Amino acid sequence: MHPPEKLEARVLNLTLKHRPADGSTHWSSYKLAAALGDVGASTVQRIWRKHGVRPHRLDTHMVSNDPDFETKAADVIGLYLNPPAHAVVFCVDEKTAIQALDRKDRMLPLSPGRAESHGFEYKRNGTLSLFAALNTATGEVIGKTAPRHTSEQFVAFLTDVITSQWPKQEIHVICDNVSSHKTARVQEFLRQHKNVRLHYTPTYTSWLNQVENWFSRIQRDVIARGIFTTVKDLERKLMRYIREHNKNPTPIKWKHDDPSRRIRPVPFQ
Repeated sequence: MHPPEKLEARVLNLTLKHRPADGSTHWSSYKLAAALGDVGASTVQRIWRKHGVRPHRLDTHMVSNDPDFETKAADVIGLYLNPPAHAVVFCVDEKTAIQALDRKDRMLPLSPGRAESHGFEYKRNGTLSLFAALNTATGEVIGKTAPRHTSEQFVAFLTDVITSQWPKQEIHVICDNVSSHKTARVQEFLRQHKNVRLHYTPTYTSWLNQVENWFSRIQRDVIARGIFTTVKDLERKLMRYIREHNKNPTPIKWKHDDPSRRIRPVPFQ
């Protein structure tokens, strides 16, 4: 009988540093128990639970290749933690090509013992883009829909954002590096509005833009299971969600609890 700490070390070592011999991409508790020979599957499961190891789960990540990552990230995070006095900070982005999907078969509603069910076949009724600006201090959202996602539409939305504030209000806008945010038209707009400054997040770091958190909410609450008979119906439901959100907005507060848990490559044997 192995001491508990040595048994745990064996299980964790095999789980984290080796692959199953049959070519499987990950371990099951039964495969790991069989590979060890003298351990039951329930013991493997208990050890996994104790150490928070979940081989059956798969997350995804994206690593930024921006050579100025540290500088840009510090600039954005500084706006969140210590914004300039008397300035307004907005996180701005577009959710593009949102589909207005209508189901061909009638919906079966939620009932005891049965989940809500949508028909498998659907009808596409067109798409639209949603521009959103999240006020980092209040949590309020300014939203606008557009047929397409273009630089001209982006500038038109920025114009709406600044007209919602006091004249000459200092405004900082956090946005990503897509080409429509860096055109000559955008630069002309910035020259005309000296009180507005754009801050670009590093490449492949959408998680640094707080409006992406809000986009995930509207995706979950309205879009993913929504039924939209027309593009106009989709627009109406998106804007209604924004109006209701703004009745009781709350700022987003996020933090990284454990900076030591950075993504590092781990060789497998």
